[in-house]
Amino acid sequence: MADENVSRRRWLAALGATGAAGLAGCMGGGESEQDTTTTAGDTTTTAAETTDEGMTETTAQTTAQTDVSGTVKIGVLQPVSGDLQYYGQQGLWGFYSGLAHKAGTDPIADSNTGTQTISVGDVDYELVVRDSQFSADTAQQLATDLVQNDGVDMLYGCASSGAADRVIQTVAKQAQVPYMVGPAASATTTGSSETCGEMIFRASENTAMDARSGGRYVARETDVSKVYLFGADYSFGQAVVNNYREVLESEGVEIVGERFVPQGYAEWEGLLQNAQDAGAEGIVGGFTVATLPNLFTSFLNGDYDYRMFGGFATQITNAAVGQTLVNALGEDFTREDIADAKMGPFTTRYHWNQYDNEINNEFVETYTSTYGVVPDLFTSGCFTAASAIAQAVTESGSTEGADIANALRGMTVTETPKGEGGYTFQEYDNQARSAMTVADVVPTSDEWADSWDAAVMPSEPLATISKDNTTVPADGVDCSL
Repeated sequence: MADENVSRRRWLAALGATGAAGLAGCMGGGESEQDTTTTAGDTTTTAAETTDEGMTETTAQTTAQTDVSGTVKIGVLQPVSGDLQYYGQQGLWGFYSGLAHKAGTDPIADSNTGTQTISVGDVDYELVVRDSQFSADTAQQLATDLVQNDGVDMLYGCASSGAADRVIQTVAKQAQVPYMVGPAASATTTGSSETCGEMIFRASENTAMDARSGGRYVARETDVSKVYLFGADYSFGQAVVNNYREVLESEGVEIVGERFVPQGYAEWEGLLQNAQDAGAEGIVGGFTVATLPNLFTSFLNGDYDYRMFGGFATQITNAAVGQTLVNALGEDFTREDIADAKMGPFTTRYHWNQYDNEINNEFVETYTSTYGVVPDLFTSGCFTAASAIAQAVTESGSTEGADIANALRGMTVTETPKGEGGYTFQEYDNQARSAMTVADVVPTSDEWADSWDAAVMPSEPLATISKDNTTVPADGVDCSL
């Protein structure tokens, strides 16, 4: 710990002499990427591996902390403005909900910048919220200021992996400040030696977990044996394609082609025909809302023999996809119409109706009443990030960042939306493993129409893949902690 403190003091001294711009110049530039939206996709049939579902018994909620008191100051970086502020809102609202659950209170209702405080027992969690604007440069500058001038004990956030990686390399590692990444989803953030580290943690699910659950489901439970991979031509799309290729090939599925295209690409007819000519029985689309509607429109209006699979995305993407289905199939389209169109089922990191347990039921109720929308794709991982930090303070008996980090390593998080003990931080890379589910695409039911502004939603889970089967094992990552 002494070495960590020395490193931090030296970093702060160097920063004071050179300024943040000097560090940015040394580390290089790099724009942020909208890489936390999951892929669009499908499979077929039903099946289940080991399930973490049904964990309705929870331990007594830890609200009193008689052995520790003080303040934990957390610098929070999320995009709370711009076209994709909804990603940042999920990052904040999930985190607020996790701390509120531990405190036994309602979550903070807004998503503004500034300072918010939630007290859990005798510990005050002071959250200094800054708008990262989906910019790696902005995230780096804000993180530097939070550490140097605001004296935060740890950092949390970033919805862009480009931004998260920059913060790790230029701030968190150099200053030896614990950093809980989320909801940024690139698998390499915790899987590469350049960005993983003793102080770097992530509760949020990642792209490798999408592929390992969805890819294996396709390989083992459907008749798809040949797949064509499409992805956006930047880190998120590349990570999706790379992870699906690795998983599918390991399961004996042949990859008959790959193609990367720019975000917003619209000329899909020729590329989809290429997949048909290559003999594809399924395709993966590793894209965000910027590209998915164009892809779905061409896919639904064409005559192709293959399926589309991957993972469920957030509400804003489902709204665009749902409108595409309305245009192609009519306003009264059914679950059977979607199945006939060879869309679904999809895998999901989390959606509100995938887990039946006491904590998730309470989470859905309080989150929906506070924010007017059901918990979405990123919220469970962000809830768990907060729950884990509070648990680490309790278990360590300390509010010091280094002690919190020590307690997080290898921790099984007790209170999570995926059930009691639903997330465990792996000791070899500090990435939390958790269950993933597989669900059909179905029309949004009347029950959820007021709190899910999209024409389609995930069905109840067809299968749940246990947390022990969703993440990359130690020998598959370039990280040794």
